[in-house]
Amino acid sequence: MSAFQSHRPAQSIGVYRAEHLRVISGANLGDPVSIAEEMMLDDIYRLSPVASQIRLSLIARAEPPFRVASDTEAGTPGANLYLDCCITLMTGAGQTTEALVIVETDAEGGISGTFLLPLAPLDAQTDYALVGISPDTALQKFAQVACVSFTRGTAITLASGEQRRVEDLTVGDRVLTRDDGPQPIRWIGHTTTRAVGAFAPIRIRAGTLHNVNDLVVSPDHRLFIYQRTDRLGAGRPELLVKARHLINGDTVVRQSGGFVDYFQMLFDHHQIIYAEGIAAESMLVDTRTRAALPEEVNARLETLIPGHRASGHREIEVQESLLRRPDAADLLRKSSGG
Repeated sequence: MSAFQSHRPAQSIGVYRAEHLRVISGANLGDPVSIAEEMMLDDIYRLSPVASQIRLSLIARAEPPFRVASDTEAGTPGANLYLDCCITLMTGAGQTTEALVIVETDAEGGISGTFLLPLAPLDAQTDYALVGISPDTALQKFAQVACVSFTRGTAITLASGEQRRVEDLTVGDRVLTRDDGPQPIRWIGHTTTRAVGAFAPIRIRAGTLHNVNDLVVSPDHRLFIYQRTDRLGAGRPELLVKARHLINGDTVVRQSGGFVDYFQMLFDHHQIIYAEGIAAESMLVDTRTRAALPEEVNARLETLIPGHRASGHREIEVQESLLRRPDAADLLRKSSGG
């Protein structure tokens, strides 16, 4: 097994069942969204007014396909999941949005379920024209959603104690890490994307988790918390929590609209570093996120970071069920001594 391939804990995504997005005008009139070879460009789709996103829990294995996890609302636990394609939908006003078509298969390899993962919100009152079908970009888009990223302006603590904005860092700069002291940056990535849906960053207001200033990160970015008292009921002092699981509409909010600059950092090992004074993870290269790396970086990855440890600290990641409460961020602040 490659150093960059590892099993990860279950990941939850919000999906629609395929039958909730159907063609209301076009060649496939009445048909639900489907696999790439069965859809027709220019068909007009509409989301059912009774549609709601449900939780699909999956496990990214060392080799495709993914697998449905046991704690799921959609799909059959243990079944295989494939990313079939990325589709582009356009409203009458010319605004585009993307979505991923995910297929579940049975023991014989036949399709037993189809789901749609929207990368931006869909409106049941809006008609959408299918203007793009891409089987080749689905994995890359899925990886980009999972990448942990800091936004422009985030202050990162260097080994010297200096606070430097993430966009001003360069390869070779030595960053202070929680577990391994000063470590050099091996690679820095930068992407600019629309701040909508799965790509809208999460703003954690100053003081919420003892952060000095507002911290704005990608939704799946995990923050490290050391509990002095276990107010959350996790059963251990060290925790990793995803930013999106802390949203409460007040001190932790989703920041949608416009564009966002995301920056990713790679070290020899997956690290916990310090951003705006609180501990947060660096990018972890695994079977899902590797597809988000530029082709030229992927080609020399084994040389660039030959010893990359891809454990991801998964043993301390907090179960989403423990964070489904409006006071989760406040409890974590108090439990860590605030």
